[in-house]
Amino acid sequence: MEQQIYKGKLTQFHRLKIAKKEELTKNTFSLEFEIPENLKENFIFNAGQFVSVKFRSHGQDVINDYSMTSAPYEQKISLGIKVNSPDGATSELFKNYNEGDELWVSEPSGRFTLVSKPHEFRTIVGFAAGIGITPILSHFKNILHNEPRTRLFLFFGNKSSADLIYRDQLDNLARIYDDRLQIFYFFSQEKQSNNFFYGRLDEKKLGLIINQILHLDDTDEESTIWDAVDDVLICGKGEMIKNLANACYHHGIPKKNIHFELFEEFNDDIYPVEIEFPLIENVNVEFKMLGQNFHAQLPDNKEKILQQLLIQKFPVPYSCKSGICGSCECVLEEGEVELLENEYLTEKEEERGHILACMSIAKSKKIKLNFDLT
Repeated sequence: MEQQIYKGKLTQFHRLKIAKKEELTKNTFSLEFEIPENLKENFIFNAGQFVSVKFRSHGQDVINDYSMTSAPYEQKISLGIKVNSPDGATSELFKNYNEGDELWVSEPSGRFTLVSKPHEFRTIVGFAAGIGITPILSHFKNILHNEPRTRLFLFFGNKSSADLIYRDQLDNLARIYDDRLQIFYFFSQEKQSNNFFYGRLDEKKLGLIINQILHLDDTDEESTIWDAVDDVLICGKGEMIKNLANACYHHGIPKKNIHFELFEEFNDDIYPVEIEFPLIENVNVEFKMLGQNFHAQLPDNKEKILQQLLIQKFPVPYSCKSGICGSCECVLEEGEVELLENEYLTEKEEERGHILACMSIAKSKKIKLNFDLT
């Protein structure tokens, strides 16, 4: 049984049975789903991806995205979920659904992924805060399993030790792979005997981490561990991502090697806009969505296209407004735009005219877009 549901794009959902439910902390829990044999190919995924879950909350249908904590080789779908408020939708999911119940679950998607390189020597650093550990846990398990030459460093921030989820799993990985994995826990609201581990993960803390942990490299006496970093993974709230992504960039990591996943709506640019554009007034925008044609006139090109369409109350799809989630992906059929940042589209998609409306500035008087990608 399957169903196409519109969530920015038409997405395929299937009914899956909850195989396991576990309370992790006072406000987090995990769900594991049973994948029937006839759907195993539909639920093949890459580390770092997520699924959407449809459920009833307060009499209404709700669709939320949750990252997998399982790695592909484990051949199961396990999710880590945070309850943000006792009256919220996720609280209803926790209270009303148990092992044996069925939920609509989408096929996996998302591009917070890495290309596997099992024959290379790599150094990968992860930064996570709270529930942001979920896709990074999937990544780290997968890399440790498939890449015997890759070393990993994880810096994991929480309010307190009582809020720290998946500690047993993480510590077990650190024991098994003690020669390739190091984990450091930071707490923002719980004093530590070593003040180094007290406080939020931010640009100041990153500087200390580089100088005190990622300094001497046993594999190369002439450089530091930070010098050898190939990729950085960041997952958490928007301000943390913005802060750490810019700090990593200013400490020499190229933007293309800084990967991030957002766990909430975030309206700011991750990196500052450094390009100036000629002013264009009265920009005409035509766009197609769900088979319907729409027309809008933007006063000018001082703001990005998506944000201006939302101000005019057009029901365009979006989630993050920061070029990360891909919900506002569309095809530029006419006109010219500047795509400021892109954490989502591939080079081939860009070559085919795909853009992210939330990251695009109009550079012509007329713009024609198509949000119906399928």
